[in-house]
Amino acid sequence: MGYALIDLFSGAGGLTQGFVAAGFTPVFAVEKDPDAARTYRANFGDHVHEGPIESLQSDAFPAARVIVGGPPCQGFSPLGKMNGGGANAELNGLWREYFRVVQAVKPDVFVLENVPPFLRSAEYAALVGKAEADEYEVTPGVVNAAEFGVAQRRRRAVVIGSRIGTPALPERTTSVVATVGEAIRHLPSPSSYGETLRPGTESSGLDLHFRRRSHSRSIERYRLIPPGGNRFTLKDKAPELLPKCWREKPTGSTDVLGRLRWEEPALTIRTEFWKPEKGRYLHPSEHRGLTHLEACLLQGFPEGYRWSGSKISIARQIGNAVPPPLATAVAREVLSLLERCRQ
Repeated sequence: MGYALIDLFSGAGGLTQGFVAAGFTPVFAVEKDPDAARTYRANFGDHVHEGPIESLQSDAFPAARVIVGGPPCQGFSPLGKMNGGGANAELNGLWREYFRVVQAVKPDVFVLENVPPFLRSAEYAALVGKAEADEYEVTPGVVNAAEFGVAQRRRRAVVIGSRIGTPALPERTTSVVATVGEAIRHLPSPSSYGETLRPGTESSGLDLHFRRRSHSRSIERYRLIPPGGNRFTLKDKAPELLPKCWREKPTGSTDVLGRLRWEEPALTIRTEFWKPEKGRYLHPSEHRGLTHLEACLLQGFPEGYRWSGSKISIARQIGNAVPPPLATAVAREVLSLLERCRQ
């Protein structure tokens, strides 16, 4: 049996999946979202508490050598600052709940995952102060999932705190990045629209490989976008297909209505990956957005991973998750630290 692990703000279990692959044993998790908690439970067992972390007393948590977690990051992300202001800012303080559990359980190592801007925030400085006061040595950094076998360029902040030695961030595990083709090219063309997906049921594999119902005008646009192209391609090829909002905004993100390339990694898979109008989410060769299964594989989850919830809920879980292969790389560094402590 591996070292005991607690996952806070566990979501669908991306961090736990990565740590389990490295040999750790999950003993407790906390997740507020009911669908994400059910997804976690379907893959790892009944030890997940479904509810807000604030509702748990400090003595509710079992002993564990390692605590991991990703407190909500919307308040730190550029997109969140544009869309949320005060509402998202309220989430910034949830790292304090995370550290309350660290102080109660006193694990040998903790791992906190967030968006890169977190490392430049006052909240991060406060976290370091608390950690050092509790005799944790802290190592922060930004890692890119594409350097750890994930077919996606996704940059995340990772903070490792240790009471048993100097922690280290993982070094890239591959010199050649994984590609979209390697992750999803083996899949057949989707033939359904996900009619069988219902809230409260579990889905996996090809059950999640369904297309979105797109308007005929949208498909006209998709057909004109070449690999690597984007909404600006329409300006030259078919300006009459440009919606008014794009005609009146000649500059902006080059990811919108972008088409992926087979031979390159995807960009960050966010929660609305199934809408090509939201980012570089056009399939490399078919005239549609990504399916839920394709996004799952581009995040590095196993094809048989079980998901619970509606289409929108599962998409949110996938987009918010930590890519498991990245989590495994972090877990191996933590395992090395624990093993050195035993010698």
